[in-house]
Amino acid sequence: MKRKLIIIGAGLAGLSAAFTAAEAGFPCILVSQQPSERSQSVLAEGGINGEQSGGQTALQSHWKDTMKAGSGLSDPNAVRNLVRGASEIICGLMDLGTPFQMTEEGPALRKLGGHTRPRTVYAGNSTGKAILTALADAVRRQEAAGLVTRMDNHRFRKLILQEERCLGCFVQDCYTGATLRLYGPVLLASGGMSGLLPGHATGTVKNDGSVTAAVFRQGVELGNLEFIQYHPTTVPIPGKNLLVSEAARSAGGRLFTEKNGAPWYFLEDLYGPEGNLVSRDRAVTAMWKASFQTGSRLPVYLDMRGIPAELWKEQLAQLKEECEGFLHIDPEKNPVPVEPAVHYFMGGNSLLGALYGGKTAALAAMEDWETCRTDARYGEAMKTFPEMEDSPETGRIQGISYDRVQSRIGEILWNCLGIVRTKEDLEKGGKELEKMMEENDLTQEEKDKIRLGIAMVRSALERRESRGAHQRLDAPETCREFCKTTVAAFDGRQVTVRFRDIPADREAKRE
Repeated sequence: MKRKLIIIGAGLAGLSAAFTAAEAGFPCILVSQQPSERSQSVLAEGGINGEQSGGQTALQSHWKDTMKAGSGLSDPNAVRNLVRGASEIICGLMDLGTPFQMTEEGPALRKLGGHTRPRTVYAGNSTGKAILTALADAVRRQEAAGLVTRMDNHRFRKLILQEERCLGCFVQDCYTGATLRLYGPVLLASGGMSGLLPGHATGTVKNDGSVTAAVFRQGVELGNLEFIQYHPTTVPIPGKNLLVSEAARSAGGRLFTEKNGAPWYFLEDLYGPEGNLVSRDRAVTAMWKASFQTGSRLPVYLDMRGIPAELWKEQLAQLKEECEGFLHIDPEKNPVPVEPAVHYFMGGNSLLGALYGGKTAALAAMEDWETCRTDARYGEAMKTFPEMEDSPETGRIQGISYDRVQSRIGEILWNCLGIVRTKEDLEKGGKELEKMMEENDLTQEEKDKIRLGIAMVRSALERRESRGAHQRLDAPETCREFCKTTVAAFDGRQVTVRFRDIPADREAKRE
């Protein structure tokens, strides 16, 4: 019995999964609404983290920095595997032709926020685009070899479940509305949920959370939904926020606000000379506090006037072009007004997390598939189904309804799940979402998204503390009792949230 691994999403995580499976001789189907080149992944700028020396001291340093950035909620064992696998991933990308900046000793390194040493490999200011281009070409070679089947312009609809086992999924042609059943193991790599907050995020609104919302309705549990990363340096432009790369602060950019008629470089006052490179949650919280402390409001300013001319030319040319083209500001001569915006939903070190996550998930899916094949019930069920077949389920094509439901969801979430939260605001937002759910003319997809919003708000309500990117004015302390993962679930009737313990560190006693 030979089945194809069904991968939903063709950004870096999906491509990494497809490449991993194909390299192992396991065929896969890559389903996406649009080509890989238009995915969120191409917008990543600063670089990909990974120690290149391979030494235990360097790996331990990367592990500690990552654990600190995770505010105690990261699985220590998963983080160890991540940092140990980073060098192999970066070397593999170089073998595929990714044009990283190089020195005589190897890849050039820069130091980004939250890291105590330079370990970020980069390709100018377009690292995501460079990596994705190389990996997409590699996957196309596997496609030519018959190991990858592309299904662009198709949307995931729902899983096919039988006796609590996933047999496949429904996908719908975005042009014709025709729905297909695909049978086989399913791997979800559908990206974040920027589209749930249109106009308040740096990411593409195509990542609207519809896949996450659909599987949540079907019983898939979701963890730590209250943690939304706000990037400290963005500028509002029509429809979204323009990202001012963290590479600017790595090169010498400094955040300030006006205090007593003079620039106040508040991060340096709070965290020392390298304060502008603290983790994003600390930078954003400090921006919010500084703006109110000085009696002003966001935005604050990013001062890049001290960056050497050669760095502008070698590393930040695209950033300068964006500032001049979109903002009509020459950042070499004038500060840029910036404010925080939703960047992505927590889960990893961005590019490294996507690539490592896709690879690891594909390996796990292939291993699980071999186990499932020996399960008599599952094996017999799968024998009765073709690999792919037409489905009588059609329904109308679901467009992105920003003018209707989605924009309302976004405003509610923005008002209660912002940089700082309160019990009062969260309860108000939850009630507004629940009231929306009672409307009669909602589509199933719209109901799913509202329900996902409810789960996010309830997760934030249950975490009655301040930790990392989750800052509550009514619960400002970090509490040991909440050093756990929130798990949101839907049982067909209601959304519930419980806490789950963080896995024990299996190597703690050996260190």
